[in-house]
Amino acid sequence: MSEEKKEPIFFHQGAITPEMITKSIAKHSSKKNIGAHQIFLGQVREDVKNNQTVTGINYFVYHEMAIKKMAEIRIEILLKHKLTCTHILHSEGLVNVGEICFFVFVSSPHRNAAMDACKEMVNRIKADVPIFGKEIFADETYQWKENKN
Repeated sequence: MSEEKKEPIFFHQGAITPEMITKSIAKHSSKKNIGAHQIFLGQVREDVKNNQTVTGINYFVYHEMAIKKMAEIRIEILLKHKLTCTHILHSEGLVNVGEICFFVFVSSPHRNAAMDACKEMVNRIKADVPIFGKEIFADETYQWKENKN
């Protein structure tokens, strides 16, 4: 009897904790066909805009479209770069300054494939997946976040 594969989980309520990242990495130590891992961690930074300090970002996800697009990007890049596996996790809801909001982890037999794939995956997700952020300021006002490289 074959083991049924679970659908990937792409979104997490709140910040992505160091324990979540560590657990994901640890699961790969028994896989003998992996020669390289590449990880991207996106963190909420304390920007100052119009004399206002950002204290966090409240992320909103259009789930139906976002899950479909995230899965499509994941499979395309997995096949293109001949990856062993990929993991993508993005926060939704409030994430405070200094906390992790975006985690991409790819594994492959060779380092160049892992490095290229991770960069491409991050850029495609930022450009194509409907995830929107409201930057929350110290005085509790907000503005919609613009994605930049």
